Amino acid sequence: MSKLPDWLTIGQVSERSGVAQTALRFYEDRGLITAERSAGNQRRYNRSVLRRLAFIRTAQRVGLSLEEISSALATLPERRTPTKADWSRLSRNWQAELDARIDALQRLRDKLTYCVGCGCLSLRVCGLHNAEDRLADYGPGAPRLWPAAEGGIP
Repeated sequence: MSKLPDWLTIGQVSERSGVAQTALRFYEDRGLITAERSAGNQRRYNRSVLRRLAFIRTAQRVGLSLEEISSALATLPERRTPTKADWSRLSRNWQAELDARIDALQRLRDKLTYCVGCGCLSLRVCGLHNAEDRLADYGPGAPRLWPAAEGGIP
């Protein structure tokens, strides 16, 4: 396998990262990644962009917003591969948020399994049913599925 050059075309970055060229342009517009321009005005990405893209895609997969990802990337060096200390700091910052999301997903899974899994689909005991919008004071969505701290039913 040959070593990648220090500067990559948008096609090379797309092929190597698995990220579509349109997404690369979008990420660049949002300031998540940067590119230099060649004499012919073509994008050239520093090879370190591959690590940033892996980070972006992984963070998206666990449900982080582009704003959260952008804030995290703003604390990392632009053209230096993040160190173990960089990743440790970011993971500490996101630990509580990720734990809360995992908890919410597990509650949702368990309630949906009960609702659909019981076989009766009874609206009298369904955690999603909201007859006559009696739960409107708790805000939008399905407040029975969220803890009180997130606007759910106490």
